[in-house]
Amino acid sequence: MTTTSEVAVHGHVEEGWGKVADEFRANFEGTPGEVGAACCVYVGGRPVVDVWGGLADSETNRPWSEDTIAIVASTTKGATAICAHMLAQRGELDLDAPVVDYWPEFGANGKDQIPVRWLLSHQAGLPVIDTPLTLEEAYAWDPVIRALEAQKPLWEPGTEHVYHSITFGYLVGELVRRISGKSPGTFFADEVAGPLGLNAWIGLPEEQEPKAARIEYTGPVTLEDLTAGLIEHTGLDADTVTKWIQAVWGEGSVQARAGVLGGAFEYKDDLNAQRAYRAAEIPAGNMLTDARSMARMYAATVGDVDGVRLLDPVTLGRAIEVQTDKTRMHSLPADLDLPANRSFYMSHGFWRSCPPLPMAGPNSFGHPGSGGSVAFGDPDAELGFGYVMNLWSYQAGERRARNLTDAVRACLG
Repeated sequence: MTTTSEVAVHGHVEEGWGKVADEFRANFEGTPGEVGAACCVYVGGRPVVDVWGGLADSETNRPWSEDTIAIVASTTKGATAICAHMLAQRGELDLDAPVVDYWPEFGANGKDQIPVRWLLSHQAGLPVIDTPLTLEEAYAWDPVIRALEAQKPLWEPGTEHVYHSITFGYLVGELVRRISGKSPGTFFADEVAGPLGLNAWIGLPEEQEPKAARIEYTGPVTLEDLTAGLIEHTGLDADTVTKWIQAVWGEGSVQARAGVLGGAFEYKDDLNAQRAYRAAEIPAGNMLTDARSMARMYAATVGDVDGVRLLDPVTLGRAIEVQTDKTRMHSLPADLDLPANRSFYMSHGFWRSCPPLPMAGPNSFGHPGSGGSVAFGDPDAELGFGYVMNLWSYQAGERRARNLTDAVRACLG
């Protein structure tokens, strides 16, 4: 492919999809720009866009190559959800069954009636762990599971929702482990990545480390920055967004507490750079992968990819039914009206397309990741999309992924 004045962009683009490649190239010259990145679009089971460029490591000038992988934070959650729905498809997991049917110890402290679907839809009341945990215990898995078993829900389960930023992976991952006998990373490797030939891991083998991009950061984002970004991209008024952010994301808030997992992830040096973090299985946030693998994975949830289909239409239909339009967000002031499709539009493990996260169409489903990555599928277009980068920005509504998804919709017509 052609290049900008600074950055070579490699790969291929089919006729009619050039606008996506144009936006990918333009992102390198925009704000915040790119260091290195990749974007892939599958339609009808084959890639129509597969591009990459820039640097995997700006300190060493290592170029972003065809098989460079990067950590994608909460984009991982979509892969974890797919694993759970594959078990449901096989009749081994019932979304309406109590979690204790599969995990008896979970029922302590008033959790015995929580159905599986509330774990997947962030309605279980378990975003926070009160038990003090170390980083080593978070990596070891079982100490987190014991803490979740003992944890009392923050609200009456099923009556509210809020983003279970880290516990989601342990909760859903433990169901996968209890049913399949495999850790969630192993299940993903054996049942998803292996059959599809993905360059993707939840728990990175040491021999894959040389392919990993070095993560860089645009700088801290204040609550004021977050508020401004959400006002722009949700279409909500400033007063509503300000009250929402202060209540749910401010100092001492539920989301601030959720992000540290009982102190395990509090005030640590850059975890993304640490071998121990990448080697652990954190099914809510530490998958390393490339854009091609994410697009291919989602394409296999909505259609056939080289003889592999992960989810049949019935299973997929149940998986992507919106759930967070049925309950209020936890911690919101009583007088605050926050429409689900303008804030946290979640199905069973997947975001649904909405103004804050526009994808390809109204039935699109997927998951974004902290820093800017995103991957999704669209059953109407039989499409899979993946975008992965190594310059992380925490600004809400930051334009790089949005530029690409806008281009995808334009190409689809």
